[in-house]
Amino acid sequence: MIKRQVADGPAEPRKEALVAAAYQILATRGFEGLRTREVAATVGVNIATLHYYFPHKEDLIRGVVGHAMERFRGTLSGAGSAEEQLRAHFRGLRRLSRDEPELFTVMAELAIRGVRDASLRKIVGGTDDAWRAMLRTLLRRARDEGAVAAGLDPDGMASVIVATLKGTFMLPASEPENVERTFRQLETLVGLRAMRSKAARVRPER
Repeated sequence: MIKRQVADGPAEPRKEALVAAAYQILATRGFEGLRTREVAATVGVNIATLHYYFPHKEDLIRGVVGHAMERFRGTLSGAGSAEEQLRAHFRGLRRLSRDEPELFTVMAELAIRGVRDASLRKIVGGTDDAWRAMLRTLLRRARDEGAVAAGLDPDGMASVIVATLKGTFMLPASEPENVERTFRQLETLVGLRAMRSKAARVRPER
């Protein structure tokens, strides 16, 4: 039996609009300012419609985290060598920190709240686990390809990258120079900057 829609109009655009509204409220007023009735009113629907798509506030938060993860996934090319993908990932994160600072504000807000909220911690922790796993895979491949130091520990370095960047973006009003300095230091630690410098030295003159 097909479940009847509560609200008129396409389901997915309306669901996406609710997520976008919650995302903006989190970015501007934090978790404490997130009220489901206000989210519904912002989109122009009643609270019953919101509950149709998101039965619990937790479900709405999952939607917000999923939206944020889509933006982060855009930094992964999925093509080229592991070294090229790592470089692209760092470039993409730099771009997001410059062009979409609210993305990091939202994730930092949820992470901080998650310290006191087990269910929220589980949602956010799952994204961190996925990020670390992706970095471990790329770092292991880059090491095997000879693109980074042979002695690099992919597991440890993935944890360092995630912890360092999360810590950097949790700081209030992170200065662009500090963000860039952090990225450069991580690239040096991984070995990407050293490999790039070496490549520049051996590149033939044109």
